[in-house]
Amino acid sequence: MTMRPEDTEVWDPIPKIVKPGEGSTPPDDAIVLFGGQDMSGWDIPENVHWVVRDGIVTISPSLERQKTPVWIFTKERFGDVQLHVEWRAPAHIEGEGQRRGNSGIFLPGRYEIQVLDSYQNPTYINGQCASVYKQQPPLVNACRKPGEWQTYDIIFKVPRFSRGGRLRSAGRVTVIHNGVLVQDHVKIEGRTTFIGHPEYVAHPPRQPIGLQDHGNAVSFRNIWLRTL
Repeated sequence: MTMRPEDTEVWDPIPKIVKPGEGSTPPDDAIVLFGGQDMSGWDIPENVHWVVRDGIVTISPSLERQKTPVWIFTKERFGDVQLHVEWRAPAHIEGEGQRRGNSGIFLPGRYEIQVLDSYQNPTYINGQCASVYKQQPPLVNACRKPGEWQTYDIIFKVPRFSRGGRLRSAGRVTVIHNGVLVQDHVKIEGRTTFIGHPEYVAHPPRQPIGLQDHGNAVSFRNIWLRTL
């Protein structure tokens, strides 16, 4: 049987139209988590201070939280997402390794993508900038100098669990750091832990997104996501 070109053409359903952003503007179907005005979409503990000024939110430095970090979480819960975050380590910072511009982005269910000044700053590679913390080092180090703005574009697929709490499919993440692919659809091994090996703890598919306050004056701007 001779095929015609139209035999392999698909016309339905027609993809939804999304207007892409221009410059720093998010696409028109994005949910803005921080657009420069306030942090009203986040649950922030009373003893934690994030200062909003000139369209930027900055963590207040704290020696106490350098030892014992805390987290803020979105009030809304999310599942599979495309997440855009712009962040900046302080231009003038002291210390080395994990004490230089340390923060983190916690994907739904608490799986951390590390935020750290890794520009000429050696540390363990599965804890450097853009690592899946304590699990997957980045493919390359694409860090800019301290004080310069950096971007993460993250595609995250949440893990799925059975009704009995058994893992059906692991989480997966792709990370583009400053336009460079650094995590390529890698498998998440479990919930982020500082000590010990990661393990999965069953949770609903929709969870808050978190930002870590590790006591360093890390700044953020233009945080938005698209649900997938």
